[in-house]
Amino acid sequence: MKIWTKRQLKRIFIYMIINSDLRNKYIKKHHIFREMGENVFFQPRVIPADPELIKFHNNIVVTSNVTFVNHDVFDMGLNKLGDEKYPYLQEPIEIMDNVFIGCNTTILGGVKIGPNVVIGAGSVITKDVPPNSVVVGNPAKVIETFDEYLEKRKKKEEIYDIDTLWERFNSKR
Repeated sequence: MKIWTKRQLKRIFIYMIINSDLRNKYIKKHHIFREMGENVFFQPRVIPADPELIKFHNNIVVTSNVTFVNHDVFDMGLNKLGDEKYPYLQEPIEIMDNVFIGCNTTILGGVKIGPNVVIGAGSVITKDVPPNSVVVGNPAKVIETFDEYLEKRKKKEEIYDIDTLWERFNSKR
């Protein structure tokens, strides 16, 4: 009797790879997702339940604790209500080119995220995200264009000195 399936062992192995670059190479080499384009950085250590229902195009950053929910198991509860038979539902997720997904974001099934998109941390994506947009919130809403975000970002100064960072932080209060 098998205790673990090959798929389960792969998921455990991926979780154990501490180095995110090595983890990404393994994920791509073993075709864990339906599609994984060039320059995709997948930081979460937990692989979604249905990775074959997720397509990543090119130049994508998925930060820590992003959750992909391609299915629901509510049919289990509904089917206990009576004689009606409710189906198990699952839907794909597709992420186009040049997308950044902030940490602790949840993306529901049946969603397509357009190219040139920034998703703010903690957002909940319940419907398609239009191209060239920045979205935040629960449910996520467009707050500005991708181009507007890029212009603001260009004006930020890169600082590596910790004391300088704290001085700037405190001066704003």
